[in-house]
Amino acid sequence: MKHLSLSGSKRTTGRKADVREVRSEGKVPCVIYGNGVENVSFSVDAKALKALTDTPYCHIVDLDVDGQKYTALLHEVQYHPVNDKALHADFLAVGEDKPVVVEVPVLISGNSVGVRAGGKLQVSRRKLKICGLLANLPDDLTVDVTPLAIGKRITAGDLKFDNISIVNPKATIIVSCLSTRNAVAAADSEAASESAE
Repeated sequence: MKHLSLSGSKRTTGRKADVREVRSEGKVPCVIYGNGVENVSFSVDAKALKALTDTPYCHIVDLDVDGQKYTALLHEVQYHPVNDKALHADFLAVGEDKPVVVEVPVLISGNSVGVRAGGKLQVSRRKLKICGLLANLPDDLTVDVTPLAIGKRITAGDLKFDNISIVNPKATIIVSCLSTRNAVAAADSEAASESAE
């Protein structure tokens, strides 16, 4: 998984005025916790944070707060309900030796047998939660749909990847191939030609 460097500055807490001042400076109030780290309140540049929030990909964050280094994951972001600006971000401190759970994008590859027969591919999940050590986390999960026939589906339980496990329930549908009128017409035509022979 890709790393992204982010710098922050410690901030005072306890008063709403402090938070308003941070935001007025074009920064986002943040906190980091977990992995034996005491809660540290800090702020980061709002534009720099967008590199983490405005992407479907998850990153391992190399966080520097006034010279103190942390390895972290972006855990949660609160947004303004009207203008969609980030109001607050939570970071989770992680270590190289403990498994973590992250959400990564699903990439669909291949040309489905069912689609070639007139079916329609329906992608139900664009992301999946996985668990593994930091060193083993992929940027995304590639799902090959080539053998997928009409009426068939691929679930989380069908997927196997080295050194990681999928956290979503095994019955979670990732992608399916639906029947369409074209597919039915093609099947009827094929059946008619076979009976005529």
